[in-house]
Amino acid sequence: MNYNNNSDLLQPNISTRNRILILEDEDSVNRSIAFLLEKEGYQVYSCFSLGEARRLFQKVKPQLIVCDITLPDGSGLMFIREVRKVSQAHIICLTAMDREADQVIGYEAGADDYVTKPFSLSVLTMKVAAYFRKQSPVNSDVIESGRIKFSISDMRVQIEGNSIDLTKNEWKLLRLFLEHPKQILSKNQILEQLFDMDGNFADENTVAVNIRRLREKIEPDSAKPEYIKNIRGMGYLWNQECRRNI
Repeated sequence: MNYNNNSDLLQPNISTRNRILILEDEDSVNRSIAFLLEKEGYQVYSCFSLGEARRLFQKVKPQLIVCDITLPDGSGLMFIREVRKVSQAHIICLTAMDREADQVIGYEAGADDYVTKPFSLSVLTMKVAAYFRKQSPVNSDVIESGRIKFSISDMRVQIEGNSIDLTKNEWKLLRLFLEHPKQILSKNQILEQLFDMDGNFADENTVAVNIRRLREKIEPDSAKPEYIKNIRGMGYLWNQECRRNI
C-alpha cells in the first residue's frame, strides 16, 4: 500500500489509470479499504489528514476519492469543495453522520456518493468497480461465461444460442454474478445491491428463492450447479471465468 512516503510516485512507469485516494484518519479503516482495493487491482494512495490529502492530490491526480468527513485537522467537506473546483474526480463520502441533512450537505459540497459507517467493505468495493466500469472506453456490452452469453443493452441472455426468459430480479442477479466472477457475495450484499434499491421488502430468503429460480434456468443440473456455488456460511460465488467481447 502507498502510505506517507509514496515513493512510487517517482517511478516513471506509474500507472495513469484507476488511481484512488483514501482520506480516512482511522488507521484500521484506512488500511482495510486500501487492502481490498489494491487486491482488486487499483492503485491506492492513503492519507490521514487534510494536509496530507492536499499534497497527495496534487501529485497523484486521482480519478476517485474516498473521503471521511471528520478529520483531525478539519472537515473533509472543505477538501471536497477544493477538489471540485479543479477536478471531476468521483468522490465517495465516508462518514458516521447518517442524518439526511448531513448527506445533503455532502452532495452540495460536490460528493457523488455517500456511505455511512458502519459499512460493508465489499459494497464500497462494488461502488468503486461500478464507477471505473462506466469510465472504461473498452467496456463491452456482452459478457460470456461458459455456455452463457449475456447482453447488457438489450437485456438478452442466451445459452448455446438459445434465448432464455428471466425476471427483472433474476437478470439483475445474473449480471451481478457475471460482473464479479470468482468473488463470494454474501446474502446481505446481494440484497443491498439488487432488491433494497427498489424499495421493496426483502429478506435473506428472497435471495435463496431467486438463486434457486436462476439456477433452474441456467444450470445443466440445478441440483449440481456448475455456475452458482453455495459457500456455506458465507454466501454465493460465480464459479466460472467471464470475458467481455471487445
